[in-house]
Amino acid sequence: MIVSPSSFASTNQPSTESLMLPSAESVKIFPGKWSVEKANQWYAKQPFLVGCNYIPSNAINQMEMWQTDTWSPEIIDKELGWAESLGMNVVRVFLHNLFYEHEPKSYYNRINEFLQIADKHHIKVMFVFFDSCWNDDPVAGPQSQPRPGIHNSGWLRCPGTKMLNDNTMWHRLEAYTKDTIRHFKNDDRVLVWDLFNEPSNSGYTDAILPLLQKTFEWAREVNPSQPITSGWWIDHELSNEFMFANSDIITFHNYLDALRLENQIIELQARFNRPVICTEYMARKHESTFEACLPIFNKYKVGAINWGLVQGKTNTIYAWSEPIHSGEEPALWFHDIFRSDGSVYDQQEVEAIRAATGKAMSK
Repeated sequence: MIVSPSSFASTNQPSTESLMLPSAESVKIFPGKWSVEKANQWYAKQPFLVGCNYIPSNAINQMEMWQTDTWSPEIIDKELGWAESLGMNVVRVFLHNLFYEHEPKSYYNRINEFLQIADKHHIKVMFVFFDSCWNDDPVAGPQSQPRPGIHNSGWLRCPGTKMLNDNTMWHRLEAYTKDTIRHFKNDDRVLVWDLFNEPSNSGYTDAILPLLQKTFEWAREVNPSQPITSGWWIDHELSNEFMFANSDIITFHNYLDALRLENQIIELQARFNRPVICTEYMARKHESTFEACLPIFNKYKVGAINWGLVQGKTNTIYAWSEPIHSGEEPALWFHDIFRSDGSVYDQQEVEAIRAATGKAMSK
């Protein structure tokens, strides 16, 4: 989930050269990391993972998805049904520490209800704890309305700069992380714990490393039955070295054409010999498309989780750095598959997804 880059080529494309991956000696590795053998045994039991980053169409951000006043299980049920109709079997979903703090009595019940709905549709869930993208100073309660034509105009960082820079408050983040994992650590409806989305985004660079390290330490102390990870998104950051060295499975983002996607997959698999899942892809204007990329993911048995399912308040049909202030629908959608009424943006894309998942053959 890239924050309005001024130049796509300079901010999100992986280098055509080496990814500058870590040496084992340079990074602290917390006890409990899965062995290569354990990670690959786990992955061998999984189907070809195809899914999406999901937020319901009536939510502008994580808080609006989960809070009592805007919690909408009927919409989630309907929209995950659309995902199931494509053969999708995994969704990546963002949590937020403020939801945990402000609605502790509802927190676990609501997550469990979401898992029940996903399980009804034969979909596993990858939860994300922290996120460095988009709007700072998150608050609970009523959220802003979407700004017309602006991609993710209301999305919230987690935890935000103030808490990031004040480690006297990190005990709250520790409780959020540990309690959540502990509650669902043996729940087979949870596929993976994704600890931190694009940690060095929003200009944090390596200032994020202390909290990122603590997040992995907290997760390892709970020792869940599911793998933990945090994903590569941009070259030349110390945080990449730490994440790769401490992740049970390798996750990454790639909004590039199929050839460069394939090159990155080959390098990641060769260097780590661990399961690989792409947790963000599909930006039509950058030639990252279902038709071109899904055959590559399938060829290498790499999980494929695109950004977006349903057109909605996140405005992710609009490109990161190309707002349309009139709110007019762009001729070429950036992300998303379905309109809010359940009709599809592009039937050929839908058929490509169904072909990759085997859904077309099962009809």
